[in-house]
Amino acid sequence: MNDRQEKILDIIINKSIETQEELTSELKKEGFDVTQATVSRDIRKMKLTKVADFSGHLRYVAYSKTSEDLDEKYIRILRDGFISMDNAQNILVIKTVSGMAMAVAAALDHIKFNEIVGSIAGDDTIMCAVRSTGDVTNVMSRLRRILDH
Repeated sequence: MNDRQEKILDIIINKSIETQEELTSELKKEGFDVTQATVSRDIRKMKLTKVADFSGHLRYVAYSKTSEDLDEKYIRILRDGFISMDNAQNILVIKTVSGMAMAVAAALDHIKFNEIVGSIAGDDTIMCAVRSTGDVTNVMSRLRRILDH
């Protein structure tokens, strides 16, 4: 972790930072010459996330989660966002709650369906390119098992 990233941790621990713009401004006050793009990359690299504070505002926090915690988090996202699925040959189409397609696609990526070559997510729809039509059946069965538990 570099000095800037250490300062980011210090800032988000001691202040309620809601946006990348606020974080960029705080870093500049501390003498770091940064752009929002740099801060955005640091946020991704550091795996910072937003959580609601006591007043309901979202703020950045750093989590040190185990892979088991992350697995449960992604499964919860999948269950919360999933509405339905269907296929057209080797294309799996998943419908989600409005605004949840990208989060559900990220959950699918984390769960590591080796049969899925790649996914494209819109607002409420994910299109997954699957290696073969037989693999689509396997993916759909595995998804049903995850969703039913």
